[in-house]
Amino acid sequence: MNKRMILRILGIVLMLEAAFLLLPVLVAVIYRERAGWYYLYTALGCAALGLILWRGCRTSLQTIYAREGLVTVALCWIVLSLAGALPFTLCGDIPYYLDAVFEMVSGFTTTGSSILPNVEALNHCSLFWRSFSHWIGGMGILVFMLAIVNMEGGQAIHLLRAESPGPSVSKMVPRMADSSKILYTIYIALTAVEIVFYLAGGMPLFDSLCNAFGTAGTGGFSIRADSFAGYGYYFQTVTTVFMALFGVNFSIYFFMLRRKWGLVWHNSELRWYVGIILGSIVLITLNILPMYPRVYDALHHAAFSVSSLITTTGYCTENFDLWPEFSRVILVFLMLVGACAGSTGGGLKVSRLVILVKAMGNEMRMLIRPHTVKVITIDGKRVDADAVRAVSSYFLIYVLLTLVSILLVSLDNFDASTTITAVFATFNNIGPGLGLVGPVGNFAMFSPLSKIVLTLDMLFGRLELYPMLVLLYPGTWRRK
Repeated sequence: MNKRMILRILGIVLMLEAAFLLLPVLVAVIYRERAGWYYLYTALGCAALGLILWRGCRTSLQTIYAREGLVTVALCWIVLSLAGALPFTLCGDIPYYLDAVFEMVSGFTTTGSSILPNVEALNHCSLFWRSFSHWIGGMGILVFMLAIVNMEGGQAIHLLRAESPGPSVSKMVPRMADSSKILYTIYIALTAVEIVFYLAGGMPLFDSLCNAFGTAGTGGFSIRADSFAGYGYYFQTVTTVFMALFGVNFSIYFFMLRRKWGLVWHNSELRWYVGIILGSIVLITLNILPMYPRVYDALHHAAFSVSSLITTTGYCTENFDLWPEFSRVILVFLMLVGACAGSTGGGLKVSRLVILVKAMGNEMRMLIRPHTVKVITIDGKRVDADAVRAVSSYFLIYVLLTLVSILLVSLDNFDASTTITAVFATFNNIGPGLGLVGPVGNFAMFSPLSKIVLTLDMLFGRLELYPMLVLLYPGTWRRK
């Protein structure tokens, strides 16, 4: 294993985090908050350690293979979170470091689950850092690194595949650096457009930035205790639309820019995604209609909740835990499905659902007509047996890890709704669950063991299982 190259990349990531930490320092200067000093100290520490790793781990071996790529991504996200949590504890906003790590991992993984009972008590610089961590983690810190650092060949593709969500990753253009730049250009442009819409409606600049970061990363950390309930219908509608937009595979936007409309209209994952959203909105609206004075109110809150949960953002305008059981079950289903592959959303991903459904249908046809050969196709392209096997294996591991997590968290002896949806909310990077971890609740009451389990679940979910599994597998570190 090329350990020196792994440490060198880790050094680059720490230096990038040091640069990002200067933004909350600037916010602290604007609002005259002493907490900004701790962000500056952390930034200097990250920069110093990153420089030491970068300069001290030069190597003639420049190639990174799949194993190194997976280990690098997992280590980078862990170190990024551990370092990013330090200012919270140093400035006193989150006194216990384990809680701060939970909050920071939740930020970088775009989960949005929080241990804070009163988020409005935080300094402005801490509020900004929580929300900005969503934006960093949404597209991925290593994707950002590839956009600015010249790393080609085996290094780039294995890093991108290990960090990007979805069953497969391909380059938009021949050079990986150019693909990363395209992704971040689209990401920045969509974020900027959302900020403009917020400002046009009269939202303050600080609120606009934080809310846009949370929406773009589909994270859901809010700067208000009531999430989006305190904002008007205009802002809630803008957020509904942009949450859904950020849940779309970013290659779709690239095809639109290239005017390849055929690849857009015939994308089966996009059609499934839109269909699930529209169908869920209609069903939930009809179910909750008696709870609201107007049809529009029911439709509005149903659309916001559906968009928020299928994209795993986690913002809320209403306490959907009080809705009828039918609507709550649909919302839990949306938590599990998640957004599209290649988006900033979490969950199982619509593309995997499509493959699993088609594979199940194919098996049924073979049971009825054993001698019939039926090829699974998506968007006119054949899905080979290896792809189906990979998705099935992923789903099996996904279920097993979920069951183990639920078993460990159940030691806290909370009700089943709280325990199960707490794991769903963190493993699928959603944020809120049901019961005590619902839209008006938080995760502060869990034991240290449960917080560690849920923190690991967030990392497993965001990194699509395998980087964390490879990192924890003893055989990874054995010399061949």
